[in-house]
Amino acid sequence: MNDFIAMLDPNLIYIAHKIKEDKIIIQVASSRTIVLCPYCKTYSTKVHSTYQREFQDLPIMNKKVIILLNNRKMFCTNPECKHKTFAERFDFLAVNARKTERLIDNILKVSSNVSSLTAASLLSDNTATIGKSSICRLLKKNASEYR
Repeated sequence: MNDFIAMLDPNLIYIAHKIKEDKIIIQVASSRTIVLCPYCKTYSTKVHSTYQREFQDLPIMNKKVIILLNNRKMFCTNPECKHKTFAERFDFLAVNARKTERLIDNILKVSSNVSSLTAASLLSDNTATIGKSSICRLLKKNASEYR
């Protein structure tokens, strides 16, 4: 499991997992000691708080994967920065995303060849929980890549 988590980000550490029906729920946390403010590019070590962020990733052994990330909110130590706090960010996950970039790529590949209704049905079986309207939104957003 550690290798799978390291494929997402080498700064993540595996905490625990459980299998529940057709899902694997994996809990992870960041091992970074310093975090970069996305607004002013200043490094910070001061933790404000921690919250749990939930998102979907590629399936494992035909089971949907839900990752629970113990995400940190940090204080920005730059007095000139307009933001006093910021959330830790990761390259594999957009700012407010509920799905990893690699899962989104997989969804787009499947849905570029079939209707959004068919794609939603195929993907919901064992890949990810997604509706046809979400697929349409993803296809519109990434229209230039999948034509």
